[in-house]
Amino acid sequence: MPDSRLRADCARCFALCCVAPAFAASADFAVDKPAGQPCPNLRADFRCGIHADLRQRGFPGCTVFDCFGAGQQVAQVTFGGRDWRHEPAGAGRMFDVFAIMRHLHELLWYLTEARTLPAARPLRGDLDRVLADLERATAGDPDAVLAVDVGAYRETVNTLLLGVSERVRAGVRRRPVNKRGADLIGSDLRGADLRAANLRGAYLIGADLRRADLRRADLIGADLRAADLCGADLRDSIFLIQSQLDAAKGDGTTRLSPSLRRPQHWG
Repeated sequence: MPDSRLRADCARCFALCCVAPAFAASADFAVDKPAGQPCPNLRADFRCGIHADLRQRGFPGCTVFDCFGAGQQVAQVTFGGRDWRHEPAGAGRMFDVFAIMRHLHELLWYLTEARTLPAARPLRGDLDRVLADLERATAGDPDAVLAVDVGAYRETVNTLLLGVSERVRAGVRRRPVNKRGADLIGSDLRGADLRAANLRGAYLIGADLRRADLRRADLIGADLRAADLCGADLRDSIFLIQSQLDAAKGDGTTRLSPSLRRPQHWG
């Protein structure tokens, strides 16, 4: 599975996710914050003043954000340890680089997972080639990163991941379930057999997925906010990331792959 470089290390970042993006007062955030302005909860040491109580204080959106290690890459590599507080003139540029780097690191995460899947062996050469290209793109200086065509990389990676998905899900069932991009908000899917289902980009907000079988299901981009995963089997589901689980509900009977952790707020 993806290595530590693709996992957020806030101690080596300068709280870029607490400053660069904008957010609006909503169920996810208690206040409005313009892009480029520090969150009011950010301390002088780049730590969050309410980190232990984010959900209770009205900031659940912060708990489900994942930069895939882009924060420390920008802070320590791209800008060589120079932070936006001590060099405010370059802050905007750093924030722009962070936005691009986050996209690139997300693609690296998915490609790295894809490469570990036995069914992806026929595509491993292409996966390795694109991985190497992306690694070079993330290692560039600020100007080089800002010049990266993220859309072109996304198109290339998406084609590869679709091919991997098809191979992983092939032969699991006679009639594969295709709910790609489907509106399944609030749907009753209790105990549903969703093995090898195509749920790419599906809207599963508030869906009842208790005891559903999601083994080998493709969950890339699926919106699982407030979805009930109690008793669901998510072992070997593909392209499921931690932030999707963090946005959902579950319990001790929810079965996960070893690379994923059970969120602390689950029952």
